[in-house]
Amino acid sequence: MERRDCTGSAADFFRRILLKDDGVLLVPTETVYGLVCDASHEAARAKIYEMKCRPSSKLLTLFFHSVGAAAASLPELPDTAKRFADAFCPGAITLVVPDGDGFTGFRIPDHPVLLTLLESYGRPLASTSANLSGRPPAHTVDEALASLAFPPDGVLDGGPIPPDSAASTVVKVERDGSWSILRPGPVTSAMLQAALS
Repeated sequence: MERRDCTGSAADFFRRILLKDDGVLLVPTETVYGLVCDASHEAARAKIYEMKCRPSSKLLTLFFHSVGAAAASLPELPDTAKRFADAFCPGAITLVVPDGDGFTGFRIPDHPVLLTLLESYGRPLASTSANLSGRPPAHTVDEALASLAFPPDGVLDGGPIPPDSAASTVVKVERDGSWSILRPGPVTSAMLQAALS
């Protein structure tokens, strides 16, 4: 396991780990520490499930660097989801939207270093919080490493995340534009309603 801090050399480290077929990286976000991999790498996605002891029925979320990048990859994005994304992204909201026969969740993290690295990498990342499934989220690198079944290939250390930071609000948007909150978080129902008015 390699460890780097969020400095100028982070971009090469970020790319080198994620370009590996099974490369998994521990990264800071504005809410909690997370695990990420290249979304197209099946072996890396499988490794994340093993590290978290996560049920296969729980999908990973996609990280994008912008609303435009998300819309380009998710052509069925309902107008309601676009309006939520425009209002709250980047930020602590995960939008679960139609994608083919099912649904896909995506988020644009509001962490300046991670956003820059995502834009530089140019491809969506599969992501989830860095903790065993069902356990509390991690706010430090050490908490994350102690929680996981085994360590990731690399660690991008952004220092402690404030302990009162909450995981993102998860909002499911149906094809007809109706929506529901699957997990409460910093973006409230009233805030969502206001974004549509």
